[in-house]
Amino acid sequence: MKIHAVLTGDIINFTRLNADDRKKLINDTEILLKSWIKKRADAEVFRGDSFQVLFDDVTDAVRRSIQLICWFMQHSDEKNKINLGTRISIGTGEISYRGKNVLNSDGEAFHLSGRNFDLMKPGEYLAIHTNDQYKNKGIEIILNFLNKYISDWSLAQAEVVFLVLEGKTQQEIAEHLSLSQPSVNSRLKLAGWKEFEPAIKYISHLAANE
Repeated sequence: MKIHAVLTGDIINFTRLNADDRKKLINDTEILLKSWIKKRADAEVFRGDSFQVLFDDVTDAVRRSIQLICWFMQHSDEKNKINLGTRISIGTGEISYRGKNVLNSDGEAFHLSGRNFDLMKPGEYLAIHTNDQYKNKGIEIILNFLNKYISDWSLAQAEVVFLVLEGKTQQEIAEHLSLSQPSVNSRLKLAGWKEFEPAIKYISHLAANE
């Protein structure tokens, strides 16, 4: 059985933005989501502040979810003290039906993603669920630590984490952000990236295997 990953999420504090900023953020976010997948119909933004994406690879879904957390943090309106964030629920499992787009598709991964999105708690940025409750307990323990790390990230730290997950080297990030390489390394250390990266790999492995 092929294991897929469905990502369901929304944007925290989205309605506090003015109309023009909301429109631009949604357009930019939809472009970003669709750039990550082979079939454009597998990523959709709906109800203004909600989105759903179907990934064929679980590790990719987890890494992209972390990037989305960084993405919305970076689009916060510091001048007006509007801190944007997101809640993301990943469900892994089989896909029984592909409709004309991700919103019209169905299967175990969709059910686990949507059902558990509604159960997310305040301060929980990322949740991952499989059909194995024993695995879910282990994943939840690790995510408790990751969510705590994320809650302490600054915009500067989120910025470099996003680019690392794009596959850029520290030197490339430094050039892109007009920083020194030691400054990039310092931001990653403060973000806990050394601990974060192996945790992403481990929970992705757990969620991707029956």
